[in-house]
Amino acid sequence: MDDRGFERYVADLCRRDGCTDVTRVGGAGDLGADVTGHLPDGRRFVIQCKRYAKHRTVGSRDLQTFNGTARAEHGADVPVFVASCVFTGPAREFAARHRLCLIDVDLLGFWNSGTPLTSFLELDISRSGTHRKLHPDHD
Repeated sequence: MDDRGFERYVADLCRRDGCTDVTRVGGAGDLGADVTGHLPDGRRFVIQCKRYAKHRTVGSRDLQTFNGTARAEHGADVPVFVASCVFTGPAREFAARHRLCLIDVDLLGFWNSGTPLTSFLELDISRSGTHRKLHPDHD
């Protein structure tokens, strides 16, 4: 699957989950919006997709760029970043501070298997992925 195919796949998952007005808009000049639409409750989402090899990671720089455009340029109520690999610890921490939803390769498997997009929106992403740390209050 190429980058466009990955974006179409993510858009199809959104439609399956009852999202409306789903559009694949990725390409040159997209300002970080690969898929846009509305959740079943009416909130606008903007998704950035990164199809990387599983051994790669998405760092905080990519998330900083996306964060700078998702709400301001695209009017996102819910910014979502979907990757075919994992996010670094600093990326997850940045996303948690800025209320970005992250779906990594592991969560993508759950989404593909039927877990709806809305189930991922409130996860504690600062503790997700393969670099989990217990919160100091939970030791």
